[in-house]
Amino acid sequence: MSKHERLESTIQRTLSEIYRVDVKNDRIGFITITECRLTNDFSHLNIFYTILGADAKREAARKALESSKGFVRSKLAQKVKMRKSPDLHFKYDPSLDYGNKISKGLKDILHYNVKK
Repeated sequence: MSKHERLESTIQRTLSEIYRVDVKNDRIGFITITECRLTNDFSHLNIFYTILGADAKREAARKALESSKGFVRSKLAQKVKMRKSPDLHFKYDPSLDYGNKISKGLKDILHYNVKK
């Protein structure tokens, strides 16, 4: 694992802790940080996340994440020592939804075959 990958991993764990402990916004709800990608110049951080709930819940959470960006960025800078405090960019990670859709499809196929 490279130094860059270790830093991304540390940032991911730290962000998870910040959202669990420090951010007091009910609109965010139960968030899972699935991945963090830091640009080579440390100026931008793409944060991939999942939220449990329907589309309306996801949209409210996205807005809450955007509004808490400054607070989270300053907390991250306090907890993780980096040359720069990167700009945060939130991106919803659809992989969990996709996995659930495939799992449901497989269960439906198995259920259909058992009925025959």
